[in-house]
Amino acid sequence: MMLRLMGIFKIPMIGYVRPRLVEINDNDVVVRIKLRRRTKNHLKSMYFGVLAVGADVTAGLHAFYFCDELNVRPSFAFKGMKAEFLKRAETDVLFTCNEGAVVREQVLKAIQTNERQNHWVKVTAKDLNGDIVAFFEMEISVKIK
Repeated sequence: MMLRLMGIFKIPMIGYVRPRLVEINDNDVVVRIKLRRRTKNHLKSMYFGVLAVGADVTAGLHAFYFCDELNVRPSFAFKGMKAEFLKRAETDVLFTCNEGAVVREQVLKAIQTNERQNHWVKVTAKDLNGDIVAFFEMEISVKIK
């Protein structure tokens, strides 16, 4: 629900693309974006901007998850992004980030130091056949308000 509200009120591009949270726990985040008219390019594969939205959402959800768990308000942004596109995504795409422990540590450090903490996290994008279509590295930046 939080993802949908953020897409409506804060970041309209998320609302337009309509990513769906498949799973979130202390270590993993999995987000799915459907391949449809809104997300396709002229080659009938997923537009690279949509893949970037998927990586953005997937990398950022853990920060909000842990801040909610710890009852603190984050100031969250991305400082950098690296992407490697390996294959055209011609089906829905599942984005996975398995670095929850690292993100939790960064949030705790931000609480302790009251300073902005930066860290790179990895996101993998796979099509429904299980083929990797892209790798992303996202530099998350967290400060507690």
